[in-house]
Amino acid sequence: TEEQDGGGGLGLGPYIHLVYALSKDFALSGLRVGVAYTENEEILVPMQKLNDLCQISSQTQLLVERMLSANVTVTGGGGGDDNDNNNNKFVDAYLTSNRHNIQTRCDKLQSCLNNVDIPYLPADSGLFVWMDFRQFLPSLPDSITEETESLPSKEQRERGLYLKLMKEYGLLFTPGMSMRNERPGFFRCVFTAASEEEFELGLERIRKFVDEERST
Repeated sequence: TEEQDGGGGLGLGPYIHLVYALSKDFALSGLRVGVAYTENEEILVPMQKLNDLCQISSQTQLLVERMLSANVTVTGGGGGDDNDNNNNKFVDAYLTSNRHNIQTRCDKLQSCLNNVDIPYLPADSGLFVWMDFRQFLPSLPDSITEETESLPSKEQRERGLYLKLMKEYGLLFTPGMSMRNERPGFFRCVFTAASEEEFELGLERIRKFVDEERST
């Protein structure tokens, strides 16, 4: 690989690019810190020029450096040597705990959706679940099928359901068509953007919505 990339870099070639930010793993989108890696000169050179206009402040760099290099003491290690609980990297301890919390939230949401028979795409990563609410869309006229439905009609029906969920039940989901989904009625639920109390309330509101919709 060193011969291919001239002795530097990872040897990924010109068509593989790596992009990472602190926004999701650390919930630090406000710091505006990220990393882009490419060995493609046609991409690298313009990005280096643009970097002059969006540099990270010295204070932010210092904060991030200290956070990524910090050590923490983890207690309750389960019977290991006391020394094993010292000098753990904050990053490792935080990500382990955060992933556990995210998985727990995800499992609770998917269990709720299973109980009320709402189809969804099982999540294996990320902070949201893709849900299928098509059964609750306003009905189409008899003369129109899903195959012949126009785009404005799809958007109108989905928006009607979106507003009903929000205004009548206090549920704020991201409509699928706003993210270029081709079919109306799919919604994205970000299950991490709430306190534990708010999250449990949201699950109860989903159950209430489904029960009332199916009883009418």
